[in-house]
Amino acid sequence: MGGMTATASRLLPLFLLLAVLVPAAAAAPPPVSVRYLADRQLFVLDGGPVTYVVGVNERGELQHVYWGGRLWRDDDLRAARSMPAFDSTEPGTNTTPDEYPGWGGGRYFEPCVKITRADGVRDLVLEYDSHRISGDELVIRAKDIASDIVVFLSYRMDPSGLLRKQATIENHTGQIVTLESAQSGAWLLPPGDGYRLSYLSGRWAGETLLTREEIHPGIKLLESRRGVATSNQANPWFAVDGRGRATEEHGQVWFGALAWSGSWRIAVEQTPHQQVRITGGYNTFDFSYPLKPGESLATPAFYAGYTDGGFGEASRILHRFERRVILPRAGLAHPRPVLYNSWEATGFGVTEANQAALADRAARLGVERFVMDDGWFGARDSSRAGLGDWVPNRKKFPNGLGPLIAHVRSLGMDFGLWVEPEMVNPDSDLYRAHPDWVINFPGRPRSESRNQLVLNLARDDVKEYLFGVLDRLVSENDISFLKWDANRHFSEPGWPERPPAEQRELWVAYTRNLYDIIDRLRARHPTLEIESCSSGGGRVDLGILARTDQVWTSDNTDAFDRLTIQDGFGQAYTPRVMMAWVTDVPNFNGRTTPLEFRFLAAMTGSLGIGANLTKWPEADLDYAAKMVAFYKTIRSTVQDGDLYRLAPPGGTLASVKEYVSSDGRQAVVFAFLHSQQYGRPQPAVRLRGLDPDAVYRVRSLDGKLAEKLETASGAYLMAHGLTFDLKGDFDSTAVVLERE
Repeated sequence: MGGMTATASRLLPLFLLLAVLVPAAAAAPPPVSVRYLADRQLFVLDGGPVTYVVGVNERGELQHVYWGGRLWRDDDLRAARSMPAFDSTEPGTNTTPDEYPGWGGGRYFEPCVKITRADGVRDLVLEYDSHRISGDELVIRAKDIASDIVVFLSYRMDPSGLLRKQATIENHTGQIVTLESAQSGAWLLPPGDGYRLSYLSGRWAGETLLTREEIHPGIKLLESRRGVATSNQANPWFAVDGRGRATEEHGQVWFGALAWSGSWRIAVEQTPHQQVRITGGYNTFDFSYPLKPGESLATPAFYAGYTDGGFGEASRILHRFERRVILPRAGLAHPRPVLYNSWEATGFGVTEANQAALADRAARLGVERFVMDDGWFGARDSSRAGLGDWVPNRKKFPNGLGPLIAHVRSLGMDFGLWVEPEMVNPDSDLYRAHPDWVINFPGRPRSESRNQLVLNLARDDVKEYLFGVLDRLVSENDISFLKWDANRHFSEPGWPERPPAEQRELWVAYTRNLYDIIDRLRARHPTLEIESCSSGGGRVDLGILARTDQVWTSDNTDAFDRLTIQDGFGQAYTPRVMMAWVTDVPNFNGRTTPLEFRFLAAMTGSLGIGANLTKWPEADLDYAAKMVAFYKTIRSTVQDGDLYRLAPPGGTLASVKEYVSSDGRQAVVFAFLHSQQYGRPQPAVRLRGLDPDAVYRVRSLDGKLAEKLETASGAYLMAHGLTFDLKGDFDSTAVVLERE
């Protein structure tokens, strides 16, 4: 028996029998599978724990079939079948769950595409024509029933279960076809009522505030009409949970985000037949995009996913996807450096001397990136002049930026610079030379905001000029980082150089050329990093995040307000990109919070400092250096780990957040108290995401744990939790757990 023992020889038949009776464990399904079931005309897209199914019904229409948890058996799927007419006012075309409807053929719900032909005909009925599958991507070709108007629908499935939809509309007729609506796609939920919508809204200094409300019959619009910006008022993210009501860690959630930094629109519609449809793409407000024969228009990408793990898991799926797929150098990015910004210290009054003094103090704290804000260029002594003239002010910087940059570099920091290239002051050399370069309607007022007008980036000459200016600025100076601001939105959105019928292409062309400038600039300068800023958090979306490394969350740096703003931000976007500063007090609301509270609030994202360090006492400087050093020991976990919202703002505790590193070796918990009442102690907070069988060493930042623990098991920490000894007003703490 080749060395086999007698006992083993006798057991061999038993092993063979067991092998027959007990089937081998089923092989794990591939992370992504995209396939066509020809016998039923079904397209099945599997990604991780999610399945999405589209079918072709007997009328040739593309029909939504399924979106939810992963299905392992194709035999469970039935061919798509159109719905019958409900009554004389509701034809079957209006009750069938249409995947990508044109406006025509008796459809009364929100269309994905609406057109007007040159001959006045506005009817568009799309049917399946053909398809191709390539790896993780399915492309379906749909065509109008009577003309050569074609739509290519692209579906790309990610291993996380996130699905990207994007449409390209092509005109192959012999006449101009004007698009009046061009949407990226529609997401349909299982029929029924009782759904709840979560979305982010607000205003300047109060961005990304979370709202949850019932979905009722009719349409709820989330949108931006701002042109330049995603907007401070609304963000292109949504989440929907059902009648069972999801929590942070349990329940079904369908969620998504649109990748577009201009005017966008998400329509959340409940039809009279209890069908919830979520349609998103270009904003239809003032929208008109003519396609000449042979021309096409691509819509923004629209991403969405599903989980039965509650709102917390929905956020974690998005965060991982953003870090792995969306962000520049995805998967390879280094930890975000601790940043200092000079704006709140010096405003427009920057000089080489005061910036060097601030840099000295910043370096002492352990800051790694020094950013000089507004006021360094042209005749920029206030917001009234100089914007557009991107050359150093020689009174402030007699020898250019070189000496200051060299000083900053000698202190061990890299150098960043504030720019606002899309805007111009009328009192500037650029505007005096090119008054025609701004967006305007001839003969109408040119409305100013912050003494600014908007340059028309849709013009190729303006685009090339701005790229050249920025390219020279970065090439001639040792600049590692640009804080890219945009403080004006569209008004009088005219493009006089174009024929009237084509002027409204501005809404799309502006953002496309903005993307082109950033893409080319990064290609020319591969190590350059960029922050997106627009009057605070006005330009935050997956489109700009594909091109920038971080975003400015809000101009409101009040630490207590920021807990709520940052909680909403984290619903959709990874803490890695969320810039949060420690600034002086009293702050935005006239409120004074302790330095520890301010630091810990800022540490829940990418840490920055924006205070006037030249006025800080020695004790504060020493304390700040210790806090920066502490942050560096946990920042990889905060920036690239999984986020658990243990207690949202508004409860007994102002906020409790936990971050668990990707390898599970470290976790950090931040706890914030607004105000203690009646001498009540805080309740225990149960942790999440730990290994129940592991032992963790417990390290308290400041000894504010009611139960003094040196070690604890993951099971104990998740079942019993931690109790924080926080007292008075605006108290805070942090606890670090290291797996042994």
